[in-house]
Amino acid sequence: MNEALLRHFSDLRDGTHGPAVSREEKERVFITAVQYLDPVARAVLDEANADLLLGTGDVVASGVTRSQEGGLNAMWSLTWREQRQSGVQPIAIVAHYGMDFHHPHLRGNTVGDWPLNVFTETDAEAQINTLRTIAAGDAHNLVFQDTYRLMPATTKHHHQPAHKPA
Repeated sequence: MNEALLRHFSDLRDGTHGPAVSREEKERVFITAVQYLDPVARAVLDEANADLLLGTGDVVASGVTRSQEGGLNAMWSLTWREQRQSGVQPIAIVAHYGMDFHHPHLRGNTVGDWPLNVFTETDAEAQINTLRTIAAGDAHNLVFQDTYRLMPATTKHHHQPAHKPA
């Protein structure tokens, strides 16, 4: 069972988010979680760039920003020429803590929410498969919205994925 999901259920039961109880404390935990997730999210999007886009994409990160409604967001995006030309959203990993949320969540641009219960670097590293799933789900949904031609790996002959999952 996913440890982050179990931490999520415990937080709901206890009215906490890890060690945090107040909104202010939970925001500090979110900011730290984003710092822990940064290298993991970048690695996942670098894998997608190598495997799907044949290295033609760019990974960008927003850092923590405050949303218009007052919540916190952080986004890691993988953009590439075909995506920009077609007008679809990039592949993304988004950490968000909405004002009305008990605690933060992860999602993609086209993939729904997953609990963000990251309190240590080890917790962040354990999320690599969740982040891979979010990125892959976004890639799938973007192709469904537009065309398989968005992914350079599908327009090249005899391509082998550059990354072999651990």
